[in-house]
Amino acid sequence: MATNANQVTVLMLVATSVAGDTRVLREAGALEKEGYRVEIVGKEVPADFLPPKGISIHSAKSGHGLRPTSMSSLRTKKLAPHLRFLRWMLLPTHRAKSFRAWSEDSYRLVSQMHFDIVHAHDFTALELGARLSLEHRVPLIYDSHEWWLGRQRQYRPTPIIDKHEARAEKKFVRQASAVITVGNAIADLMRTQRSATNVKVVRNSFPPTPDATSLVRTPPKGLIYAGRIDAYRELETIIEATRKSSLSISWMGDYANQWASHWVPLARAAGIEILPSQSLDAVTIAMQNAGLAFVTHSNQFESHRLALPNKLFHAVQAGVPVIATDVTELAGVVREFDLGELYEPCNADSMRRAIDRAIERHDVLIKNVNAAKNSLSWEVDEKVLVQIYRETLEGRA
Repeated sequence: MATNANQVTVLMLVATSVAGDTRVLREAGALEKEGYRVEIVGKEVPADFLPPKGISIHSAKSGHGLRPTSMSSLRTKKLAPHLRFLRWMLLPTHRAKSFRAWSEDSYRLVSQMHFDIVHAHDFTALELGARLSLEHRVPLIYDSHEWWLGRQRQYRPTPIIDKHEARAEKKFVRQASAVITVGNAIADLMRTQRSATNVKVVRNSFPPTPDATSLVRTPPKGLIYAGRIDAYRELETIIEATRKSSLSISWMGDYANQWASHWVPLARAAGIEILPSQSLDAVTIAMQNAGLAFVTHSNQFESHRLALPNKLFHAVQAGVPVIATDVTELAGVVREFDLGELYEPCNADSMRRAIDRAIERHDVLIKNVNAAKNSLSWEVDEKVLVQIYRETLEGRA
């Protein structure tokens, strides 16, 4: 096997549409820049999506789970109570069937392809990646975007499935040449609970930008939440806090789901502006014009307590201080670099106090955010990724 990046093809597997998956695209771009050839197999990639230059993207089908082909997703519909319960009960079966169909179609797509490394993004691609790694006798890299068993769920408990998946993850992690994850807390769990020996942290950071101090409005006039408008993102707390806030508040993101069908009208009634999803550049400008950004999620799931959201790194590179939820990993980074103010989860009074403190300290916080840009940039994390690949190829050779 070749050890020169210019002769190496990387097969990335990810059970998402790829188009909005900034982590996958950023990692693929970093490898392409180093001379690797990158092939990505995603799930039902939009036909009009244009991949970055030098990267090939293939689309595998996932079927429709429990739904007939003619039926649209129930997730976007406002359901009667008995239908919500039925969805809650059946969703695990639907998800399993959908991911299994994607895996089978992905295997068909790549079975005749040549590749030198398999890069499996998240648990949903891990078993397929491990199979291809053995069959093609190439190294496997496992990229865990979250702690899988602690992930957010909007369906019934599945203890038997969870135990099976924990055993499977441990088995396949042992096969992997390297494990990549998004933060130190998950990296520690991979070592202690999955027996991983070569674990590295590649954060969901953003490319460095020029000093943005002069672009950020101070004192702030508003707060921006940019991301999916859905459950378990502390948006209910924002609604309550808005009623007594002196700042204008806007949400920017996709809200085609059941949670939003109930809560978005309440948010609008509270004075929150609801905007559709925007490009990263548009979000950057909106955050800078507002002066503050929300980085919020619940603490109801272990994956939330361990997460380092890309919204934090986006705000840092935009030069914008944050109002962030006081949960383990996120709070640790905000405190370390003094990037903003923290509030207690589900506590609107705590959030209002955090906003007031951020307004009072805004000039200082802007300086702190800009001072942290180099440390919290993709320029740092992509070097870790590239080194992982170099060591994997050297070990294989």
